[in-house]
Amino acid sequence: MSSQGLALSNRLRYLAWRIRRIDVGSVLERAKETAHEHGKWTPAVVVDMLWSAGFKQVGFQDYVDYDFAILNRAERATYMTHPVSNELSQKYDHPDYRGLFQDKVEFDRAFSEFLRRDWMVVEDGNADAVRAFAEKHGTIVTKEPVGQAGTGVHRYHAAEISDWDAFHRGLLERGELLIEEVIRQHADLAAVCPGTVNTTRVTAFFDGERTHILAMAQKFGRGAVSDQMTFGGFYTMLDENGHAVGPGYDSHSHVHVTHPDSGFVIADFQLPMVDEVKAFVDRVARVVPQVQYVGWDIVVSPDGPVLVEGNWGAGVYENKPSVTGIRTGHKPRYRAAIGF
Repeated sequence: MSSQGLALSNRLRYLAWRIRRIDVGSVLERAKETAHEHGKWTPAVVVDMLWSAGFKQVGFQDYVDYDFAILNRAERATYMTHPVSNELSQKYDHPDYRGLFQDKVEFDRAFSEFLRRDWMVVEDGNADAVRAFAEKHGTIVTKEPVGQAGTGVHRYHAAEISDWDAFHRGLLERGELLIEEVIRQHADLAAVCPGTVNTTRVTAFFDGERTHILAMAQKFGRGAVSDQMTFGGFYTMLDENGHAVGPGYDSHSHVHVTHPDSGFVIADFQLPMVDEVKAFVDRVARVVPQVQYVGWDIVVSPDGPVLVEGNWGAGVYENKPSVTGIRTGHKPRYRAAIGF
């Protein structure tokens, strides 16, 4: 793919889109917070944010999250951003196959052998089957077929349900149509947060022959059903060997040197079975080769990696210089693998 293919025309369209939709109040608020955090002059930060968004495809939240206010031009150029990532998704994830990733029921059907857990679909007339499933596993997770960032995910305990017909009816009414067995995570993950299944986001690109690992991030929850930021979760980037590169952080200016609940030192985290995780991602990436650029959510269980979901809109996880001390991102790796 030529650099121009991802640059001029798309950049102009993005600039026009940003101009039409810009939320001035939000930009000013972000600029004020950034200026205060890094000792910068707010008007200068505002101008820099707008210029970066319009001409360098840097989302406003990217600018904040990745500390662009303290990076020089060469350092900024190494960071992957959401607008560029979205272009890659549009170019390399065939629209005819995106539905397999957007609909969680369809995803479970397509990737059933990699889930390595029981699952079922809630339908009219199967209240008894729902009860049997829940009582077999004790605790279950329900999901709305279409959702993102952890929305539409719920957790129930069979011992707390007395009216199974009402429970089944409620699932149908709320659209919680997918039920899954709770994943049992590896002890090294449970040591950080035992109350949440902590997922590893592996962003990968399948070029038709080889699967390229572009970035790995470890997400940690706070005891809720999901480890997403909307549930109080945070993440840390992992190096090629699966070791944390520093403390954890989120998009709300929270930095976690230790896990707030367990006290685990985040920089000490080592992803178990990292070689198995990479091999596992290579296998799942070949199931739907028409969707080449994916953010895979994996959980390492005591018996090896299991698949949670795949995101055809991969999103971006990057280093935060003020937290990790690392002033470069993963964009060179993306360029080497994809060729843009």
